[in-house]
Amino acid sequence: MEMKNIGIVIEGGGMRGIFTAGVLDYLMEKDINFPYVIGVSMGACNASAYVAKQIKRSVRIPMTYLDDWRYLSLKSYLKEGNLFGMDFIFNKIPYELDPFDFETFEKSSKKFISVATSCETGKARYFEKSDMTRNVFLKSLEASTSLPFLSTMKEIDGEKLLDGGISDSIPVLKTSNDGYKKQVVILTREYDYIKKSSNLLKLIAPIYYRKYPELAESIINRADKYNKTLEYIKKQEKAGNYFVIRPLEAIEMPRVGKDKEKLKKAYDLGYNQMEALYNDLKIFLEN
Repeated sequence: MEMKNIGIVIEGGGMRGIFTAGVLDYLMEKDINFPYVIGVSMGACNASAYVAKQIKRSVRIPMTYLDDWRYLSLKSYLKEGNLFGMDFIFNKIPYELDPFDFETFEKSSKKFISVATSCETGKARYFEKSDMTRNVFLKSLEASTSLPFLSTMKEIDGEKLLDGGISDSIPVLKTSNDGYKKQVVILTREYDYIKKSSNLLKLIAPIYYRKYPELAESIINRADKYNKTLEYIKKQEKAGNYFVIRPLEAIEMPRVGKDKEKLKKAYDLGYNQMEALYNDLKIFLEN
């Protein structure tokens, strides 16, 4: 099923994004295709697999490599400065161990956008498939998933970048501004979730990122911006403009976690929930 003028917006959330992998796998099985796909952090990785039509890849990789220190470990952080092993995840895996289908991805008519944050400005940087080489595409995913404090800054064309969730966790306004007022939004937090601001962050961010004051400010203000975006999404959902897929309950999987049982549970939750919502989604898409 091909849609016109409907965008799909995919939130991140670290390992909680495995919920989204289940949702997208079900949509791929049903051949639901959106012309506009935008993802943040883990959501960008999930989105790329969706555009490449690689069912199960987003769950297979962590289930296979979660115990490998090169994927996620303190050793990786001490050795590379990245808790998640970026070279392993965005070089070794896609080119050798679990090949990414670059050909299908690049030939797809879908508009794909990954979101990162400029360290200089603290604002979102949007990377479009049509403007990226294969190498820049992988670099954009790497930047989008580079968590503050837990990752080194990534660089594309001389610009230093970090996690897209810092500046635009759920890019519904970007999607709307690009002409897609009607949206399917995949969240990784339950309906009543409210992100709490952190006094510790207010102390640490300006010191840790003292050379990047705009970035520090965005990190400090992230919770407030995130909560306002959630309220906006709820209003659009009520108005019938957005179809929102979110966990019915809090996902036990933390942002950074290595419990495969919880990982599989979160994946199944997303898959089963999308299955239950499928008829409602079809009505939304057809109206």
